[in-house]
Amino acid sequence: MQATFRMMTALAGVLLLAGGCATYTSQVENAPGRPSVYQAPDTTGPSAGVGIESQDIVGMCDQMMRDMMANPLLANAARPPHVIVDSAYFRNEGSQRINLNLITDRIRVALIRAANGRMVFVGRHAADMVEKERKLKREGVVGGGTAPAAAKTLGADYRLSGRIADLNQLSNTTGMTTRFTQIIFEMMDLETGAVVWAGEYSFRKSAADDIIYR
Repeated sequence: MQATFRMMTALAGVLLLAGGCATYTSQVENAPGRPSVYQAPDTTGPSAGVGIESQDIVGMCDQMMRDMMANPLLANAARPPHVIVDSAYFRNEGSQRINLNLITDRIRVALIRAANGRMVFVGRHAADMVEKERKLKREGVVGGGTAPAAAKTLGADYRLSGRIADLNQLSNTTGMTTRFTQIIFEMMDLETGAVVWAGEYSFRKSAADDIIYR
């Protein structure tokens, strides 16, 4: 009887200790962290590195939009040109991982707002969606829309292309990383292959500890 009592007492002690450890671990894991803080995307954040960051994207896209709007072939043609602005022919040859749609989508939206009918934007990135709807209409599965049926979807006169490239330097003595980044934009004539507009955005940054970009 005494042996059984001692075993039960020991087991209770183990369970109490385990429960205490679990409670402590849970408290540590669920300890409150720093609350999130909204920051203006056109300003440098607290974890800035040597790569392309939000303030670069905001400034670069605004600069490219304004430059394209100043081009008479694009913004002041007698007939509004059909333009494609997406990431299909925009390449990243740099060392940083980046979603290229962050750049091309922002430029396209800014241009659509600024052009106000002076350019017609072809959504080639949504071609599959458009063709599916056209097929449903022509097969009588769904009714027609308010716009008259078109024989074909729009073709394009110009399309945006470009590339990102960079040059990196690392000092083994100081641990400083320096990166020169160059981003080139070109609007291509889809009939002749002529470059009707080009823009360039470049910068150089240095930091002691580089940031991991995801």
